[in-house]
Amino acid sequence: MKEKQGEGNIIVETVARVMIPFIQLFGLYVITHGAGGPGGGFQGGVVFASAFILYVIAFNLTDGGARFPESGNIILSSLGLYIYAGIGLLAIFFTLGAAQYLNYGFIPFTSHFEENRALGMDFVEIGIGITVMAIIVSIFFDLALKDGDGKEEEEEGSR
Repeated sequence: MKEKQGEGNIIVETVARVMIPFIQLFGLYVITHGAGGPGGGFQGGVVFASAFILYVIAFNLTDGGARFPESGNIILSSLGLYIYAGIGLLAIFFTLGAAQYLNYGFIPFTSHFEENRALGMDFVEIGIGITVMAIIVSIFFDLALKDGDGKEEEEEGSR
């Protein structure tokens, strides 16, 4: 059976719809358990971004761009950076003159130093994961939307 132009493959779309939530869940797992085991914010952010890239591949670039617009991408990348920097600045503020950036134990989340340290690391990993996910998706869309005109001009100029 030949498909019409513009229609997607039902098998690819169904598999993508089933797999995307599991990929996102695994990405969140890697981000949150990165401080105590293998993984972390960068690895989890890349895994999480792969779910968006799978969506674009399975459906199309227009639907993917509508699901994750550039304005949302900018907001998420900034939010992740603010979380990371904010935790570091809170650590400087609460170390009372010692100026220890990202020494999470002094931030009073709880009454125990080690619990504060663990929570601080988790927040930093979440910030890194959000930023990496947004930047990877942004790079993907930039490459996918690039015109072929620039490449043709370079080839003609080199002849």
